[in-house]
Amino acid sequence: MDKYTALYEDVYSVFATSDWNAESIKTFPENFVGNNVGSTYIRVAILPSSNGANWRSVSGLVMIDIFVPAGGGTRSITQIADKLDKYLAGQEFKNTNNGKTSFIGSTLSVLGNDRDNPSLYRASYSIPFNYFGV
Repeated sequence: MDKYTALYEDVYSVFATSDWNAESIKTFPENFVGNNVGSTYIRVAILPSSNGANWRSVSGLVMIDIFVPAGGGTRSITQIADKLDKYLAGQEFKNTNNGKTSFIGSTLSVLGNDRDNPSLYRASYSIPFNYFGV
């Protein structure tokens, strides 16, 4: 399995677990097109930015847009960010290619009402990753 395929599978596999599904937060990839996604959901984007120590490794950011109903403050945003930390921050995932993807500390930026849908309040959660292939 090639490094980008393995990296994407590692990241998206987190959101396919029964534990994450029990959190009841709708999760979509960055290029998802659809209607009626709900009033609370996240959108996941994987942004590889540089090769690591060798051609089989890569580092970058996972950017997760958090959307919640506007008018409720930041509490639900911070609760979702804390849940994301539980599943990602400090975690390491081994893939079927015997490589691994590891995550370190996250950041959260509250962005305000979504410009495309002002009934939603938006934040951006980001977490750096390193993927090491074999």
